[in-house]
Amino acid sequence: MRVLSILILFISTNIFAQTAPKPYGAVPSKRQLAWHNVEVYGLIHFTPTTFENKEWGFGDADPKTFNPTDFNAEQIIGAAKAGGLKGIILVAKHHDGFALWPTKTTEYNITKSPFRNGKGDLVKEVEQAVRKNGLKFGIYCSPWDRNNPLYGTDKYLAIYQAQLKELYSNYGELFMSWHDGANGGDGYYGGAREKRSIDNTTYYDWNNTWGITRKMQPMANIFSDIGLDVRWVGSEDGTAAETSWATFTPLPPEGKNVAVPGQANYPQSPMGIRNGKFWMPAECDVPLRKGWFYHENEKPRSPEELFDLYLQSVGHGAALDLGLAPDTRGQLHSDDVAALKGFGDIVKHTFANNLAKNGKIKASNSRGKNFSINTILDGDKETYWATADKIHTANLEIDLGAAKTFDIISLQEYIPLGQRIEEFNVEVFENNAWKKVYSGESIGAKRLIMLDKPITAQKLRLNISKSPVCITLSEFGVYKKTL
Repeated sequence: MRVLSILILFISTNIFAQTAPKPYGAVPSKRQLAWHNVEVYGLIHFTPTTFENKEWGFGDADPKTFNPTDFNAEQIIGAAKAGGLKGIILVAKHHDGFALWPTKTTEYNITKSPFRNGKGDLVKEVEQAVRKNGLKFGIYCSPWDRNNPLYGTDKYLAIYQAQLKELYSNYGELFMSWHDGANGGDGYYGGAREKRSIDNTTYYDWNNTWGITRKMQPMANIFSDIGLDVRWVGSEDGTAAETSWATFTPLPPEGKNVAVPGQANYPQSPMGIRNGKFWMPAECDVPLRKGWFYHENEKPRSPEELFDLYLQSVGHGAALDLGLAPDTRGQLHSDDVAALKGFGDIVKHTFANNLAKNGKIKASNSRGKNFSINTILDGDKETYWATADKIHTANLEIDLGAAKTFDIISLQEYIPLGQRIEEFNVEVFENNAWKKVYSGESIGAKRLIMLDKPITAQKLRLNISKSPVCITLSEFGVYKKTL
């Protein structure tokens, strides 16, 4: 009887040890997990504003202004793919109100332009090129409309919602529905040429408007200053804070009582809010050139600059959204193509070889064989190592097998169970002693640590010194930047 009791206790303890950890705090939805896998995507601005050499169109440009001499969606998307971009968001309508598809909601659309002799649908051409190249497709339709005579009245919302319904219906599954906070001001407004102000806390009826998104495009992540799925990082610099939390609680700015697009807590946006109410990771949007629209006098960022932005966005658990600006031909300039290709090559070659892949690893604690420490070297983010429930600190030691030179360390938590780790450091074994080379707080979806200089070492140690619950880690990588 005593032996049987011991056996039952052993079996029950072993089974218990193999159960997955409980989620901690806010966790990502299925669509957000899919978004995290994209990491880098592009935002295309191409309207009559391109041909006016402006950043914001007033809404008064003749539709005939939109007349690209050689529009080529394949060229644009091919260049984006070479840059490592995995998704494209097309600005189907910017603030000037010009619709790039044959909409039934306004006469101010592409059918009134010379493009494809008035028979064209630029949204469809881009969407088809995106899908042909294996990228994901998203839509941006500005809520502000500087052309529409009904903007500012109670009749405009139905028009905007109808435009979203058309875009949601006719261009396949979308990975994002992108919204910004520019709302109201001076405009053409059907010839009125005046300033129109709206109350952006109520005018767009966001609860019901985004209800259309949820119903028609359930896998589309809603982006705006306040989410709902992806928050703005608070600047157009392309970077998130080094300590970056995917959780967030949208709050109104000081003196306001409602948090809506255009009214959000930007001081907290770059870092996020630890233990925020919602899983709401940051997007870091930045134009490839100085402006969002093409201007002949501007040049694109260098591949090295883009890689640095990648480290400070994707490498801080956020996403990098690069603004792509076709020229008046309707193609990306050769300088832009070269910059994207150079950037894509750096990322591809740098992360092609995990120097730790064949190393030997041991951990101070493990939850059991189903959560083995070896899973963090298997290249599969769906598998993960975890500690026992009561173990909130741990250290991992990796032997690379031989001295190797590296300057980037990559860490990934198993985010379906939430963002858990709050403090860690990395050490290398040099001159028969452990030397600390980095200390940080957040890890999240991905943490890329760019060391001050390349290090040659055989052993590394990761010390996780603070977590409110048991620890999870899905991937560990050691890399050398390759130009």
